[in-house]
Amino acid sequence: MLGRTKSPVPAAAANAFIPMKNFPAAAAVVDEAYPWEVRPGGMLVQKRDPDSTAAAAPASTIRLRVKYGAAYHEIYLSSQSTFGELKKLLSERIGLHPQDQKVMYKDKERDSSAYLDISGVKDGSKLVVVDDPARRAKRLLEMRHQAKIDKATKSISQITREVDKLAIQVSELEVIITKGGKVAEKDVLSLIELLMTQLIKLDGIDVADGDLKHQKRMQERRVQKYVEKLDVLKVKNAMLKTTNEQIPAQQQHQQQKKQPPPPVVTTKWETFDSLFTPTTPATAATNASTIPTPRLDWELF
Repeated sequence: MLGRTKSPVPAAAANAFIPMKNFPAAAAVVDEAYPWEVRPGGMLVQKRDPDSTAAAAPASTIRLRVKYGAAYHEIYLSSQSTFGELKKLLSERIGLHPQDQKVMYKDKERDSSAYLDISGVKDGSKLVVVDDPARRAKRLLEMRHQAKIDKATKSISQITREVDKLAIQVSELEVIITKGGKVAEKDVLSLIELLMTQLIKLDGIDVADGDLKHQKRMQERRVQKYVEKLDVLKVKNAMLKTTNEQIPAQQQHQQQKKQPPPPVVTTKWETFDSLFTPTTPATAATNASTIPTPRLDWELF
């Protein structure tokens, strides 16, 4: 029986490159070979396959020789550690912040999230760490920016708590005045002054656009609203004071009206018109007839 003979495959065809895009499943496997995960410290690293890790041998401790300046440092750590974890160990030795370090392996900078074993680091490997001034400057700027944000957050929180306390006092005054009660004017003015002090503090807080600026504007509007309310209450309180002063005067006037009028005492005056008016002829004749005529005795010589 004659069997079929296989035609030889050309070597060029056997070694020909086949693009991965023609095999979607294979491409997906490559893309998902090393997914990312976040470590408890907040570092983003490549996620290992739990099945392959369980099947593989336990991670061994390796010794690395790291050069910094003219000195060499021996670092012992797990082969499955990341370069970021290596930087933390180096920071304890050389006193350089991990974010300011640039770790070089085989003349190539390694990312902090990359694993040592995946990058080819083995026991006895030599690495070089150098100081990165640009990263230090960036880190310091970020620290100052964060410190500024923390300070602004703390200030706004303190002002908010103080305004909450003053708001309670404003509500109490509003209830008293609304019910017709009268409060001391100095109490209203004192509250207005305290609120204006908080408004000045808010104006002195320098924040960029974002949530803090929104919180600052909310508190500014809140304080302005309370100040306007106190201005209205101050006017109402003054009107109540004037009304309360006028009511006793009106009541006294009404009581005086209700009292009976006092008796009127008149004096009878006698007129003596006859002493000042000229006598009439009839009166004169009557007087003449009644007055005796003087009698004169004449003597003859």
